[in-house]
Amino acid sequence: MPRFFIDYIPQQTAEITGGDARHIALSLRMKIGEELTLTHGGTDYFCNIESINPESVVLAVKSSAPCAAEPSVELTLFQAVPKLDKLETIVQKAVELGACRIVPVLTRRCISRPKEHEFEKKRARLSKIALEAAKQSGRGIVPEIAPLTSFKKAVAEMKKSDVALMCYENGGKHFSEIELCKSGSVSLLIGSEGGFDFEEADFAVESGVVPIWLGSRILRCETAPIAAISVIMHMTGNF
Repeated sequence: MPRFFIDYIPQQTAEITGGDARHIALSLRMKIGEELTLTHGGTDYFCNIESINPESVVLAVKSSAPCAAEPSVELTLFQAVPKLDKLETIVQKAVELGACRIVPVLTRRCISRPKEHEFEKKRARLSKIALEAAKQSGRGIVPEIAPLTSFKKAVAEMKKSDVALMCYENGGKHFSEIELCKSGSVSLLIGSEGGFDFEEADFAVESGVVPIWLGSRILRCETAPIAAISVIMHMTGNF
């Protein structure tokens, strides 16, 4: 069933306009009486089309329910900035797997070193990728792509989570040694192509971030978040 995100809580009726209306009318060629889903704030609203044209689609709201695709755990991915094409892949897959927020982090070993104002232009594209991935995977929210942040600010934010983890190529605990609740918040920090600087890793550990070891095979920076998020979702009963 087609899914569209809206920025308001629908009542007995709802209206879709703009690009989504054109997509419904012209690309999907939907007709009066057909069903689609509206999503707002983690709730799905199941609707039938009452009237349709490329400018406006009016819907009758039949029922609602919490989005079944939303995980019970609130996972934020703190991703050291790789080259842009890799970051696009990471955003897409992290959203599909259930991340609720993605924070790009500038670390010492990042090969790509955009300025904050330069990254803002790229963030719009990353947000669009997150939106499309959320639609495709049936998510109940569109995960936020946060502004570019520094390593120390990222660590300070991670400390607010119930569990803060860092995938570290030089060793750490196995996931089987970590206690994860089926609800609550998890922060996950992943390095860039060059991994983490030793001083950065020590700073994170001293701040309470737990280093996690994914095994003796060194994973690419775009593979590590997919593997780690998958394990976390499995451990918390969300896979």
